[in-house]
Amino acid sequence: MTRQIRKAAVLGAGVMGAAIAAHLANVGISVLLLDIVPNELLPDEAAKGLTLQSPAVRNRFAARGLQGAKKAKPAPFYSAADAELVQVGNIEDDLGKLADCDWVIEAVVENLAIKQQLFAKVEAVVKADAIVSSNTSGISIADMAKDRSPEFRSRFLGTHFFNPPRYMKLLELIPGPDTDTEVISFMQTFGARVLGKGVVMAKDTPNFIANRIGTYGLLVTLKAMKQHDLGVDEVDAITGPAMGRPKSATFRTLDLVGLDTFVHVAKNVQASVSEGWEKDAFAIPAYIEQMVANRWLGDKTGQGFFKKEKSTAGKEILALDLETLAYRPRKKVDSKALKAAKNAANVGKKMETLVYGDDVAAQFAWDVLKKALLYTAEKQDEIAGDIVAVDNAMKWGFNWKLGPYETWDAIGVRRSVERMRAEGETIPQFVEDLLASGHESFYEREKGESPRFFVGKNEFRGVDEPKEQINLARLKAAGKEVARNIEASLVDIGDGVLCLEFHSLKQAVTPGVIEMVNKAVDEVEANWQGLVIGNQDEYFCVGANILLMLMEAQQKHWENLDLAVNEFQQAMMRLKYSTKPVVAAPFNMTLGGGAEVCFPADRIQAAAETYMGLVEVGIGLIPGGGGNKEVLIRAVENVPGDVGERLDAFVRKVFETVGTAKVATSAKEARAMGFLRAADGISVNQDYQLHDAKQVVLGLARAGYQPQTSKRIPVLGESGAALLKVGVYQMKMSGYISDHDEVVARQLIRVLTGGDVARGTMVTEQYLLDLEREAFLSLIGEPKTQERMQYMLTTGKPLRN
Repeated sequence: MTRQIRKAAVLGAGVMGAAIAAHLANVGISVLLLDIVPNELLPDEAAKGLTLQSPAVRNRFAARGLQGAKKAKPAPFYSAADAELVQVGNIEDDLGKLADCDWVIEAVVENLAIKQQLFAKVEAVVKADAIVSSNTSGISIADMAKDRSPEFRSRFLGTHFFNPPRYMKLLELIPGPDTDTEVISFMQTFGARVLGKGVVMAKDTPNFIANRIGTYGLLVTLKAMKQHDLGVDEVDAITGPAMGRPKSATFRTLDLVGLDTFVHVAKNVQASVSEGWEKDAFAIPAYIEQMVANRWLGDKTGQGFFKKEKSTAGKEILALDLETLAYRPRKKVDSKALKAAKNAANVGKKMETLVYGDDVAAQFAWDVLKKALLYTAEKQDEIAGDIVAVDNAMKWGFNWKLGPYETWDAIGVRRSVERMRAEGETIPQFVEDLLASGHESFYEREKGESPRFFVGKNEFRGVDEPKEQINLARLKAAGKEVARNIEASLVDIGDGVLCLEFHSLKQAVTPGVIEMVNKAVDEVEANWQGLVIGNQDEYFCVGANILLMLMEAQQKHWENLDLAVNEFQQAMMRLKYSTKPVVAAPFNMTLGGGAEVCFPADRIQAAAETYMGLVEVGIGLIPGGGGNKEVLIRAVENVPGDVGERLDAFVRKVFETVGTAKVATSAKEARAMGFLRAADGISVNQDYQLHDAKQVVLGLARAGYQPQTSKRIPVLGESGAALLKVGVYQMKMSGYISDHDEVVARQLIRVLTGGDVARGTMVTEQYLLDLEREAFLSLIGEPKTQERMQYMLTTGKPLRN
């Protein structure tokens, strides 16, 4: 049979259930969101004359969950329109509707008996081939379904999403003892390709993989903190990026997750394990129990390990003293090891530098890391099929830069084990087997090849990677780099397609990048099928190099700036009118010049999590690489019939978008804002994005690609500009914008309306580029613009002057 999931149901409309429903809607699946029926009226319901039989009352919990998801930040939905795919109801009246669902996900309270009762009801109504799963964070999958029929159990498994489901990559799949292999295989593919997840197979053990190791690591951190007499703020300074962890580190992460959630997970493990040492390891300290009793749960209650308070200097973040349970000002950590680690070349070197340092911070980091690594290796066979699953679970579920075994390789397995032995630690047999086999690391990496990993005794196995995942670093190591300068490369990604990769700082548009853009067009037109523009760093492109521009402006090198802007514009025109297809593959931050690099492409294949916008007004400039022109073209494409008066509303929308530096918070929102066209694609799983973009290039080539042709663009002219200027003036007089904001807005209006011409004039692209460049150079010469640029470079925040 060929499975498809077109309609799903989520049972339980709490924060997690509603967020899962939202993400299913994000990828186009119709969702039925159900919850229990309230047993009493609220005062406002009674005031409206409603009764306990009224649908609005009976569906209250599900409706409230959906409304919460619509308002939540960060947004669970890609776009507001996606919420229309979610229908609410209740488990008593609407359970029969599950008969139409291809997948039913349980997300009710973490209570085994309640889940068992619910699954008995579900089995009575679902269709014979429907997949049923639980989003439990740690209750036994086998126990939940033990009283169900063999047919039900064959289609039942755990599908553990991490919160928030839209943003967290990890999806743990936990088969039960009777789960059909076809169901497992389908959910692996569906989870990765449709839901965009990093799928990890976990064994049916307490809290599975990520929460088991992550919670143990957090509790070890609490114990080490007390031993080394450190505060929560000092611990967070150590356990962040220097240890390959997120900036939120330990206690800020707990505040984000919620202390009650953490305690629940820890107690579930403690109740489920049998060995005394492990039960002790998952014991909750008394001060955390007290914090939970005080409702100091973190962000959700306004205070936890940290608390924001107003002071004379503005908002101040205070740290909790765990001895007195009183808040105090935060302390700074003075550690040579930590400073050295922060300056190390990469995350592996940072961790190695830190844990082998010789001060308190280094010893603390070693004690925490040592215990986490030993526990992981001790539990390896119990919780996962291989070390790759464990490493991926921690990277995707806890945002670690390196998984436990990758970390062990980074700090040196033999060196660290010798130190552990000297400190009286017992080394797990799995690690002893590795060293006894003569190997020094858990992974073996050959240039240009997929890594091989240790599976036990003297055996290594290759990492199973889908052929659709393109790895640029590996291709370059294998000699597939066609051209390179210090800021960009051309990489052969197969089938006659080149990839233009930026590797400048934050992938900013620089002279070296522009040089490689021109090289790419020359090379592709002569020898290749087409071009993909993309990379696999943290950002697609954050825009132009502000520092270089500011330095040129301060030194009044106007000719250099004029030349640089013109070269950027002309390079984008070369991309647009290349004789071979060009596809841009943006993701994450795609700002200013980054967006301008995408606009000329024949197609954009955006990652779902693409944050795109023309943000130059934030530093007192307007886009200078053709962004105004391209967004204007996209807008007027939608004008029906003759230009007439109808053009004004479309141009006004562009002016508002660019003039307020709006940034799309997803690829779908970028399409709604006019940055993406209807024909542009979206890759939900960024791991497949370069492959998807390459397929678009090849499709265009196979279809007999014809280059884009230049067309004249209708503009509003001076009369249309006057109307927009009136609105700007009114905003200034009302105090919404400053005098300099008005200066910037007027320059933007001049470009978008075509300058000193009559309404309806058809102008060329080059004409608009010249206006754009003239406006850009005028603004960058303004002292207030230079002040804004300097402030952004210094603080990372916009200045309103």
